[in-house]
Amino acid sequence: MKITAVLERRVPISRYADPAIPPGGLDTSAVAVVTDVVRDGEPVVGYGFASIGRFAQGGLIRERFAPRLLAMPAADDIDPFHAWDAMMADEKPGGHGERSVAVGALDMALWDAAAKIAGLPLWRYLQRHLGMAEKVSPVSVYAGGGYYFPKDDRARLADEMAMFRDLGYTRAKIKIGARDLKEDLARIETAAEGMGGPGNLAVDAMYGYDRARAIETADAIQGRNLWWFEDICDPLDFETLAAVTQRYAPPVAAGEATFSRADAHNLIVHGGLRTDRDILLFDIAHCYGLPEYLRMIEAAEGLGWNRRSFWPHGGHLFTLHCVAALGLGGAEVNPHNFQPFGGLTDDARVSDGKVLPPDLPGIGFEGRAAAADLFHKLARNQT
Repeated sequence: MKITAVLERRVPISRYADPAIPPGGLDTSAVAVVTDVVRDGEPVVGYGFASIGRFAQGGLIRERFAPRLLAMPAADDIDPFHAWDAMMADEKPGGHGERSVAVGALDMALWDAAAKIAGLPLWRYLQRHLGMAEKVSPVSVYAGGGYYFPKDDRARLADEMAMFRDLGYTRAKIKIGARDLKEDLARIETAAEGMGGPGNLAVDAMYGYDRARAIETADAIQGRNLWWFEDICDPLDFETLAAVTQRYAPPVAAGEATFSRADAHNLIVHGGLRTDRDILLFDIAHCYGLPEYLRMIEAAEGLGWNRRSFWPHGGHLFTLHCVAALGLGGAEVNPHNFQPFGGLTDDARVSDGKVLPPDLPGIGFEGRAAAADLFHKLARNQT
């Protein structure tokens, strides 16, 4: 077996389909890894993308990492771990930045291809590949969203929470930190009411606070018993994060912008995080893909953490499979934003805040019509 082509395309990825909400200029890299394995008269192709929240990595993918995959000799199978080693050959430690996102996008496509060749859904392929018992249970999921609306923010936020509940989600996450505290407290009240109580609501400051605002906000929401308080300050400002956890008793969540095992170790050791309540959000695709993510889990477990504390950022099908296979705490889902990549398969049904991963070969992007169309055009070099 051999990789015969690696294709990449920059794709806009707006937060919302609603044109009233500014798209923010965000994009991502969609990738296709073509193999020489033929099924039903067509080569097996693995699909992936650079997750959500960074930017496209076309230059790094095309000029640095794709050539290393193409240079790999033919082998008995497509092994994503061997492919990861090939991509990272001669790379120096540190300097993770956007490099980790480029590798992670290709890693996602490699796992998709390997599972498709095996004829297995990714969660089952992962468990076999890792020597784990093959079992799957419905995954706890929450709905990501809650961005600021330009007009009628609280009324539209209430409608959004009602939509999440109608879709079967029992928990949700909204954004805070971009407006004054009084307005954010009103948003929290509206969203909590819509989700059936503050314990079903997480809030995400998107790293927006300096030390003073972080502590002010923590003190203001201390007694509201929110599900968690996420991405409070600059991801490397461990002193501010630790200052918050020293005075804020409910759970905090951190790690979305942590991209390696070494950085995960530093966050856990120096950020004041608490093993009995806090949440680790590392994005699998952003942290060099699954091989490095497994090392991050191993590092955390060595420091006393349970893998049920892992709720990886992303909100898409690849994350859902990994959570199901590895027995993590749960997964974010983006039901209506970051399309066509966010969310589940078109026929998926969330029940009481839980859902099974799709039973399609690979990740199952083919079960999302809009994503499947985009990926198939990419694989055929169509626009």
